[in-house]
Amino acid sequence: MLPRFRKMTYIEEYKEGNKFLGIYLCKSKQILKTKAGKTYYSLILQDKTGVIDGKVWDLNNGIEDFESMEFIMADGMVTSFQGARQVNINRIRRAQECEYNPADYIPASKYNIEDMYNELKSIISSIKNPYFKQLTEKCYIQDKDFVAKFKKHSAAKSIHHGFIGGLLQHTLAVTKMCIFMADNYNILDRDLLITSAIFHDAGKVYELSEFPFNDYTDEGQLLGHIFLGAELIGNKVKEIPGFPKVLASELRHCILAHHGELEFGSPKKPAIAEAMALSFADNADARLETMTEIYEKSEPGTEWLGYNRIVDSNIRQGTGYVQKRKNIL
Repeated sequence: MLPRFRKMTYIEEYKEGNKFLGIYLCKSKQILKTKAGKTYYSLILQDKTGVIDGKVWDLNNGIEDFESMEFIMADGMVTSFQGARQVNINRIRRAQECEYNPADYIPASKYNIEDMYNELKSIISSIKNPYFKQLTEKCYIQDKDFVAKFKKHSAAKSIHHGFIGGLLQHTLAVTKMCIFMADNYNILDRDLLITSAIFHDAGKVYELSEFPFNDYTDEGQLLGHIFLGAELIGNKVKEIPGFPKVLASELRHCILAHHGELEFGSPKKPAIAEAMALSFADNADARLETMTEIYEKSEPGTEWLGYNRIVDSNIRQGTGYVQKRKNIL
């Protein structure tokens, strides 16, 4: 007999002033203290539609013991803090397996994964340089294990594209931006730029664990995705007879420099135009997706959302977006 899961309200459906009641994945749990020295819990609760910050200000008998990465039944009230929804929780208990469906708690791209992958394959087929084409096909088409991981991986732990299919979505967006730049600036080698765009975050397959954990692996903590991506290319290049040494070096340079600045984690600053273009495209998509996720977590109709440390700015929703969201809702 199939289990009868509890009907849930998804996080995206809650509005300020709503009663908050349901089972959610406790993505993280921090035990903190107020300025007055009182202990409280700061939580991040997750379902497939997103995350919401939770606060447990009163650690009374209604708050049962629980840990991060456990499913909990939470009872509270939705409030707003600096333009973003937050929930003040009064009661918590561990949920039973028969009460929830794990599929409801894994965030995923709003775009179809197979459609995105087929579009990426179409771009790969347009690469004319035989070495770059062979390298890209070897990894993104022929290596079935890598492809399976790449298609369902996230691109980040939390800041942007932190969902199933996020790495594929980000890679495709960056690649399409690079195609636009290659078509408009003739100093750019189209094949080198496209190949570097497709590979730029390949190391994240090894840097981050799979869902529901989506956390840094030992390799990720010790080495990071930039080194892991450059190493992946170096190993694959050795399997292709006659691969020009200079092309391999330029491609790996693009990977090593794609964060643009040393203080942003790149071991090298861009020395060729393709590396510079890649860093622009990567930053543009990451920033715009970050803004998208901030907007989507905000209260409909709220314009000023407060200071956000990720983008280092006091954020305001554009009038056009606010109106569009009102019409949708």
